[in-house]
Amino acid sequence: MPLIALAPGVLYLPGAVNSFVVVGRAKDALLIDTGLDDSHARKLLRAVAEAGLTPCGILNTHSHADHHGGNAFVLGRFPELKIFAPPLEDALITHPILEPLSLFGARPPRELQNKFLLAPPSPARLAPEPGLCRIGGADIELIEVAGHASMMYAVRVGEVLYAADALFGPEALDKHPLTFCADSGLQKASAATLADLEGVRTVLPGHGGPTDDLAGLVAVNLAAYQRTTDAVLGAVKGGEASIDELLARVCSALDVTMTNAGAVVLNRAVVSAHLTELLEAGRVEMKVLGNKLIFGAQG
Repeated sequence: MPLIALAPGVLYLPGAVNSFVVVGRAKDALLIDTGLDDSHARKLLRAVAEAGLTPCGILNTHSHADHHGGNAFVLGRFPELKIFAPPLEDALITHPILEPLSLFGARPPRELQNKFLLAPPSPARLAPEPGLCRIGGADIELIEVAGHASMMYAVRVGEVLYAADALFGPEALDKHPLTFCADSGLQKASAATLADLEGVRTVLPGHGGPTDDLAGLVAVNLAAYQRTTDAVLGAVKGGEASIDELLARVCSALDVTMTNAGAVVLNRAVVSAHLTELLEAGRVEMKVLGNKLIFGAQG
């Protein structure tokens, strides 16, 4: 599959996760997010070569495995490339075991050590601070959009915005009603901030196709994020319960069926993030009861 042009010198490779490519000096190509695994990375390198470009660097917008799982394969072909990532995220990319460890709370069982939660390690370094910068010969603007991950960057090049996972395409939101987040309040704030950007003609989410309707995409995402908050609050109002009990109630309300341990720990984290937001808003209370961490409605 060839790279698709969004603007002169700005291209992307569609996939389960999109890879964003920015042309720098001469025929240099900055690769932004390398996909889940070797298969996606192989397609990315082939498409870049067919376009007459040569990789000059890698930027991972955040540390989730589906966005940096292809790094190791790319480095196998281009070992001189430098990898950049936001603060905190660079540590997880360098030491990927931190992701399943944090989700499980201890050394994760083998079932949680799969490519969706545990990418091959790659040596990431700290990306420049948000703002205009040059990475690997490509001029880009980094925009902080934390929330989905502890830290994350969206990337703007002229009139094109790669929103990473600050925004999702409508199909992705429908497929995954419990959209992952580390901080649901920040997730909403970051999405809303993108709506204020002026001069963006094309926006590409990390998952989904490009659109010229930035405001509309932001509105769809904010509605989905709020729907999850409302579902968590509704679950709490159903009676005092533990996180796992609340997760089951939320899944029932949103028609979500979990069939593997990875889905459970990811969705459990989502419920936990929204519970923290509701605790800070004074709408939920937390206590220890019967050797369990219990959440109940406030007031």
